[in-house]
Amino acid sequence: MEVKSTTKYVRLSPKKARDVAREIQGLPVSSALDILTYTPKKAAALISKTLKTAIADAEHNFSLDTNTLVVKEATIGIGPAIKRFKPRAKGSAGGIRKPTSHIFITLTGSAPEKKQRAPRKAAAKKVEKTEEGAAEEQA
Repeated sequence: MEVKSTTKYVRLSPKKARDVAREIQGLPVSSALDILTYTPKKAAALISKTLKTAIADAEHNFSLDTNTLVVKEATIGIGPAIKRFKPRAKGSAGGIRKPTSHIFITLTGSAPEKKQRAPRKAAAKKVEKTEEGAAEEQA
């Protein structure tokens, strides 16, 4: 079972966030959270929030055990850049791009095993009747 969580339009450069995202790929969720907690970057806090959201979704929406979850994929996409202008010499203006990014996290975990139901009474009676009919034919 895969659980996906996204955070869009984060005011952070994708290049800076990708360095942090690469560190947690393929790790169990508990160790990924530990790494993000002690990483002194802005991206670590934002990725940590997205990871915690994915864990909560897996636990509450899909009834997955948080101990078995693994970070399958942590990718950072490019969002739209906010464009600003700054005055320059001789009445000109210089452009400033403020990049944004999208954070995508995919977790994998084993789905809980479903309990096998007992056969219905009607189905059980049919099975008994067919067994009796087969016994009579043999006699």
